Amino acid sequence: MGSREVKQLLKDYPVVIDIPVAWGEMDAFQHVNNIVYFRYFESARIAYFQELGLIEVMERTGIGPILASVQCRFKISLTYPDTISVGVRVSEIMDDRFTMECAVASQRLGKITTVGEGVIVSFNYRENKKADLPAEVRERILALEKTASR
Repeated sequence: MGSREVKQLLKDYPVVIDIPVAWGEMDAFQHVNNIVYFRYFESARIAYFQELGLIEVMERTGIGPILASVQCRFKISLTYPDTISVGVRVSEIMDDRFTMECAVASQRLGKITTVGEGVIVSFNYRENKKADLPAEVRERILALEKTASR
């Protein structure tokens, strides 16, 4: 199965990145170690933030994202060699936070292997406290989410 077919599995995610599975990510049980998936999710979140221009907003306002919680459900083990595609989307927006969902798809297996969710809180780094999500960030999220095939 190729990248094009896997992208179809992730069509509901407006941001998708490809990551090669590294040999060193496997553990003694001969599959990708559980902690590595959180790095995959982090890479996808950062790609989404870049699409939003969130760093520019943060530099200007002092308000940016901070990860409050993250969870992961493992469905199928990943092994080397493989390339994965990680899709990310925002599933819920509240006044001061939003929920991001991630899905990892194996190009070798042609299946979703892992799903995860993270809660991102809007944080004022200048004042060291939680803040309301800036209106421009909310608008950018909604616009980006409209680009998915849902």
